[in-house]
Amino acid sequence: MGLRNLPTGIAAILSASLLGLFVLPLIALFIFATPGGILNEAQSPDFWSALEVTVLASLIALGVVVVLGVPLGYLLARRSFPGKAWVSSAVTLPVLVPHLVVGLALLLWVMPGTVVGGILQRAGLTVFDTIWGVVLVMVYVGASYTVLASEQAFLAVDRSTVEVVRTLGATPTDAFLDVTLPLSLRGILAGALLSWARSISEIGGFLILAYTVIPSPPYGGPVTNPAPVYIFNLYQEGALGAAASAAALLLLIALAAFLAVRILERNGRLPWNRGSVGA
Repeated sequence: MGLRNLPTGIAAILSASLLGLFVLPLIALFIFATPGGILNEAQSPDFWSALEVTVLASLIALGVVVVLGVPLGYLLARRSFPGKAWVSSAVTLPVLVPHLVVGLALLLWVMPGTVVGGILQRAGLTVFDTIWGVVLVMVYVGASYTVLASEQAFLAVDRSTVEVVRTLGATPTDAFLDVTLPLSLRGILAGALLSWARSISEIGGFLILAYTVIPSPPYGGPVTNPAPVYIFNLYQEGALGAAASAAALLLLIALAAFLAVRILERNGRLPWNRGSVGA
């Protein structure tokens, strides 16, 4: 290797080391799990109950995150207001807070006797050990990614393009819906996907606020746990093989969902250009 290629060679070696760290543990997981173990877990009603409540909660949380996070991202990108720097800093707080601290903080915020807990109680909404506790944790840990990605997406839209549309008679609302939002959609969707991925990978907050999920609308299944807690319980019980099998099955389902998105993307059935999200 010549001296001219030395930096590239070093970068390749270091990059391969990191990629190996990403991939090799997952390969080890599937080797340890075995096809038979994965099949057994696929036949477990407990696994599917945990997956059902996790997916349902994650979809509800994703809707909340998009509805609340995209407007905040727009305000941070396009508007000046008092305390903007503080708001911008607050958006990043959930990324920095340790997982167990998230659960403890949310519990102390919504438990009976607090202002928020009293409001929820009068509204007949139970958070502790219900699907709404799972949703609350997911929104808290995931929303930052949608806000930050939306902010960057709106900042990337050329203001002159919007101004041209305005000079042609478009109202601010028309300019936003016809120009700003379509041009920002790629970044918003990428942030939403990150929020969703972060929410279903959470465990620390669930262990405190929603360790067990008791049936309550919209979840009508049996008493269960969020999927990460379900896998953690198997590990705690010493069933390492079952825990690995459940983890591998969960990963396979996630990969299948990703492949389905890529196929729909390839066929032009999704609202973004091929390769623009998850490329």
